[in-house]
Amino acid sequence: QLQLVESGGGLVQPGGSLRLSCAASGFTLNYYVIGWFRQAPGKEREGVSCISRSGGRTTYADSVKGRFTISRDYAKNTVYLQMNSLKPEDTAVYYCAADLQALCGMDFARRYEYDYWGQGTQVTVSS
Repeated sequence: QLQLVESGGGLVQPGGSLRLSCAASGFTLNYYVIGWFRQAPGKEREGVSCISRSGGRTTYADSVKGRFTISRDYAKNTVYLQMNSLKPEDTAVYYCAADLQALCGMDFARRYEYDYWGQGTQVTVSS
């Protein structure tokens, strides 16, 4: 079964950190652009970050730039999203997605229909 599984979400205080993981089973992520997305209650889904196949190109939403870092570990077939200096407005369900055809540009969130999606992991930033 081909699937993506996110983990690492939870409750954290403002200013804290979390690291989300996106692990693939049944296929290798090496050939895919990986995007992280999030959706807060009552809001549209938004793109947070993406990473190219080689890992050499990354893109971030303005709202997370300088605080979040995306990376990939080919040996573990996993992509990470390190989230620092978290704010209450970062509260959302976070999803990872993989696409064979996408490019990791500024339009990564809206231009492509991603091939695979994870089930999401809840991140809550609150004191």
